[in-house]
Amino acid sequence: MAIALDADHRDLADSVAGLARRHAPIERTRAAFADLAAGKRPEIWDACIAQGLHALHLPEEHGGGGAGLPELAVVAEQLGRALVPGPWVPTVVAGALTATLPAEGTAAELLRRFADGATGAAVTTPGLVAITSGRGWTVTGVSEPVLGLPGADEVIVRATADGAPVWFRLPPAAGEVELADGVDPTRSVGRLRLSGAAITPEHLLPAIDDDDVQLIVNTVLGAEAAGLAAWALDTAVDHVRNRHQFGRPVGSFQAVQHKAAMMLVRSEIACAAAWDAARSVQQGREQQRLAAAQAGLTAVPAAVDVALECVTLLGGLGFTWEHDAHLYWRRALSIASVAGPEDVWARRLGELALSDERDFSFVEADALPELRAQVGAVLDEVRALPDDAVHSDGWAPARGGARRARLAEAGLVAPHYPRPYGLAAGPQEQAVIADEFARRGLEQPTTVIGEWALPTLLLHGSEDQQRRFVAPTLRGEIVWCQLFSEPGAGSDLAGLSTRARKVDGGWILTGQKVWNSMAHEADWGICLARTDPDVPRHEGISYFLVDMRSDGLDVRPLRQATGRAEFNEVFFDDVFVPDDCLVSERGQGWRLAVTTLANERLSMGAQLAHGAAARVRDLVESGRYAAGRDDALRVLGRNTGREMALSAMNLRSVLRRLSGLDAGAEISVQKVFSALAQRDGSRGLVSLLGPVGAVDDDGHMLDHIGLPAVLFGGGTIEIQLNVIARRVLGLPR
Repeated sequence: MAIALDADHRDLADSVAGLARRHAPIERTRAAFADLAAGKRPEIWDACIAQGLHALHLPEEHGGGGAGLPELAVVAEQLGRALVPGPWVPTVVAGALTATLPAEGTAAELLRRFADGATGAAVTTPGLVAITSGRGWTVTGVSEPVLGLPGADEVIVRATADGAPVWFRLPPAAGEVELADGVDPTRSVGRLRLSGAAITPEHLLPAIDDDDVQLIVNTVLGAEAAGLAAWALDTAVDHVRNRHQFGRPVGSFQAVQHKAAMMLVRSEIACAAAWDAARSVQQGREQQRLAAAQAGLTAVPAAVDVALECVTLLGGLGFTWEHDAHLYWRRALSIASVAGPEDVWARRLGELALSDERDFSFVEADALPELRAQVGAVLDEVRALPDDAVHSDGWAPARGGARRARLAEAGLVAPHYPRPYGLAAGPQEQAVIADEFARRGLEQPTTVIGEWALPTLLLHGSEDQQRRFVAPTLRGEIVWCQLFSEPGAGSDLAGLSTRARKVDGGWILTGQKVWNSMAHEADWGICLARTDPDVPRHEGISYFLVDMRSDGLDVRPLRQATGRAEFNEVFFDDVFVPDDCLVSERGQGWRLAVTTLANERLSMGAQLAHGAAARVRDLVESGRYAAGRDDALRVLGRNTGREMALSAMNLRSVLRRLSGLDAGAEISVQKVFSALAQRDGSRGLVSLLGPVGAVDDDGHMLDHIGLPAVLFGGGTIEIQLNVIARRVLGLPR
């Protein structure tokens, strides 16, 4: 739950956190509210200068550290987590904006001043109008509130002249700084009033690109918001873990656990969005625009919600002036206001999403050339082969075919599997392989349920089971289904009642399963059954492989609210399963099921089947909706933002593994957020339709009605929140 991923960034984060603890304890900040609001520098400012944190991002030739926006984000997150007061944020923003200009003349002088420790502020809000006057300008007006303006040593200003920007360094005594009563008492805020201020050529700056302003401001504020949210989450969890009511820890109540788990989800989303904005500085302008809008829409506002939830979980204690929770809440409200309205960022992101998509690739086009050549040669062969596979009308994968056989032979159906079934490909190799598929317009094959079943067999199955099932599945000769859920044991798998009775040479299975996708098309199923009813319920379960053509097995399709029959109920009437189809040992089913379900959650958390941004984009482009265009663009922006946040979390998970770190909370968060994103995204889409939605010619209503498949599949949102609360946050049962 931190922006820092690699070792250098983690060391930087630890150093900044230690600095904040030593020089900015919250008690000292509270005692200095009046001075801070007036723009006086806190004690930690000198410590920041000594450590170079004020100039980390400035060019080395002008006395800076030569780092960049990612490093600023790491620092901003830690300073936000400690609620460090004073001018650091407005100063580094002003310095970063100046650093986008050619380092000459006034800009070079400003960079040297910032590197020497001058505080700064950037007036980019509306309200100032410039009129030409000789070789310079005359500027009049009052800006909107600006963070860090009172007390700033150097101020850069944007005025407008007939809609065009005019940037300048504020001359000494050129105007009046009006001190405002800020929501956040730990920082100064004020308005700049200019009454015909003369701006001569020596004060003028080249125009700073609006894209740079948006990226820098939203990244720094988004990173600070992630730090605020992290503190609020930790504080709330610590409180409910230790506070007792009704003879129990408050954190043992499910409603409290779900609220805390959702705080974690929002915190992770804020962190991922801010991180993504910071890394975009190394990409093209289109990518930066998308990431900046996403940070403004997702990262910055998240801290407001998480801080409020912290107050509510703290109860009356959190609503007192003496507790620090309201100070974090105030900081979050302040920076969210400075960043701008969420609806503005939603529309901005929607407009951008009409023509551009965020790039979440993490390998260079020339990375791993030998692997590229090897894979490319196979794919060129595949493309020349006939597409003779037998395709399903439902969710089942295509069966057989020359193309699939060649891909399986080359280890490219599941390249992450160990040899001889795959290529033992790590994240980087998998990304290169996916890129080669995409270059040739080929879809990567899927075994669907097999992608959950085969990893379990590879980890826990016998060599004979692996030889019997893995390769044929990869060739498309075997289709799988999953036989876990029961009418009386849906998400509570440990409560299942299907029995397996030992007989000579195998087992007799009796019971009923339900919500089994693809069971009517499957050749084999992975099945949990109770083999010992007299032991604790998690311990008496075994894991079987069931031939779906067995005598006594009855598959009955279930027609859903969509009108389709994509799921089934399966009845076991004394179905014989031979001993060689028991995976691992008797009573090990729960342990094996965890492997299967972990693979299910990972794959489901990486895709959006409902309410996809592409569907909304098509709707906007077709014009077949009743709402106004701005409303449609806002829905597109929000749906795009959710997909970008999910993709950013996925990428962070990959990079954590590449850095040798264990996966954090991302996998659990991905599953919950994916379901919520599809629910909210689909609802937003249908809200635009108006009368055309009553006939559903384009399938948008059917898309919405099909939501339960993802809201229930792999464990409901509520079950996943339980998992997050207890296993990730450590809340008591």
